[in-house]
Amino acid sequence: MAMYYWEKDDWQRLLAVDWELVPKENPDTWRVHLREGVKWHDGSDFTSQDVLTTFYLGYSLNWAIWNYVDKVEAVDDFTVDFHMSRPSTVVLRYILRECIRPYSVYGEYYEDFMELLAEGRDMDSSEVRMLKLAFNQFKPTAMVGTGPYTFDPSDITEAEYLLRRFPDYWAPENVKFDQVRVYNGETPSVTPIFLAGDADFSTQAFPPATERQFKEQGVRIVRPPLYTGPALFFNHDVYPLNRKEVRQAIAHAVDRAQVGEVSLGNSAIPQKYMTGMSDNLVTLWVDEEHQAKLKEYEYNRDKAAELLTSIGFEKGADGIWVDDQGNPMKFDFIVHLEFADWSATAQNVASQLADFGIDLTVRGITRSQMPQEIWSGRFDIATNWWGAGNPHPHFSHYADLVTYNYIQGQGPGMNFPLLQETEEFGTVDIHDAIMSTADGLDLEAQKAGVSKLAVIFNDLLPIVPLWERYANSPVLDGVRVTGWPGDDHYAWRNTQADNAATMFLLDGTLEPVK
Repeated sequence: MAMYYWEKDDWQRLLAVDWELVPKENPDTWRVHLREGVKWHDGSDFTSQDVLTTFYLGYSLNWAIWNYVDKVEAVDDFTVDFHMSRPSTVVLRYILRECIRPYSVYGEYYEDFMELLAEGRDMDSSEVRMLKLAFNQFKPTAMVGTGPYTFDPSDITEAEYLLRRFPDYWAPENVKFDQVRVYNGETPSVTPIFLAGDADFSTQAFPPATERQFKEQGVRIVRPPLYTGPALFFNHDVYPLNRKEVRQAIAHAVDRAQVGEVSLGNSAIPQKYMTGMSDNLVTLWVDEEHQAKLKEYEYNRDKAAELLTSIGFEKGADGIWVDDQGNPMKFDFIVHLEFADWSATAQNVASQLADFGIDLTVRGITRSQMPQEIWSGRFDIATNWWGAGNPHPHFSHYADLVTYNYIQGQGPGMNFPLLQETEEFGTVDIHDAIMSTADGLDLEAQKAGVSKLAVIFNDLLPIVPLWERYANSPVLDGVRVTGWPGDDHYAWRNTQADNAATMFLLDGTLEPVK
């Protein structure tokens, strides 16, 4: 319904034209006013019914917004109320950044689900479970959206697909291109296309040598921050990876600056504060008292060795550390196969830890299979994203500690217990702490909860963030596309979650070369 300009704290309004908190006294509801005159690609009208369909089917799928919202109602065809059982500033982003699904495609499942709720069926009932099973197996025959471009299955090949102008788009004056060609593939397959001058923009992660080639050809590089990057995720069912001293030792034993340099050069900035959120957010959200308590886990192998010996570990004759149960520290390490930068990260981490005395066997897993491997617990250590490209730390900690954890119900995942005994704060329910960081409508008041959670994460170190990714996106100007704003344009401060290039396309900033 909208995309966010991070630097301006403002929104690009799309399917939503305005929103407000109601009632004025003790507000507990976000009222969203929808754009009128919008057509879906199948010719149906966009109304509040589509919004209800989207969010109630999301309720059936346990979307995070329903931790805060307990009811979504249509005031009229173009006004929707989101009632908050737990008022929070993050609810607005959950609402506005969600992709709306058409009632014309998903309405049958929405109506069946609402009927079951009206009958008093809960989420654990057999009827709801059967409906969810059928819904998860449903495959629409076409992609139906409201945007300026459509694509037909006949336009899709293994190498690329075409987006074609939608003649009934609600802002035709902004649609400057008849077609947009999107190439498929990760960095290795996209690189030769760009080097040949056949592409105009890319979000792939290009290694330093490729970036130098782009610059030699006169291609500009832009570096929007992503507020996320690769981390080491641990299977907490695997001993001794479930001991914080081991994870802390690994953090000290790896030179994160070296990992970033070999992986993505200037676009890989090593994590300093190790709080599970971007260092850019720490200074905004964590007060000075709690910042002073954060360990930086500097590269220090002596300190790493000291941590291991303090819990009864020792080095074997072969140079491999042996835990207090007599087992050598040898682990399986899975990495996203197609991510060239992450593969370099994994190889470098494995090499550094081998020198320290921890043996990792690196295995590449196809990116589409990687989530299932983590969910199923078929790993010892895995690369995965830390943080999130969202402005509130709540989203980062949710991604770090909930998304791939047992609480989501898709499997054991990392299986990190969310009820933890902490040195600073005693027994803490971390899931509740994550939810609490976004409680209320006062951002200043939320900072105390964020500061507390930052210290807890920093000490327990359930995952080890390695580096933060800044895009190194090549921009080819003047061949097919022109109008790219300069590096100082506020939209380049957005993360890729609010992709600047997409926003430039939507608002008509980009134009064809005449």
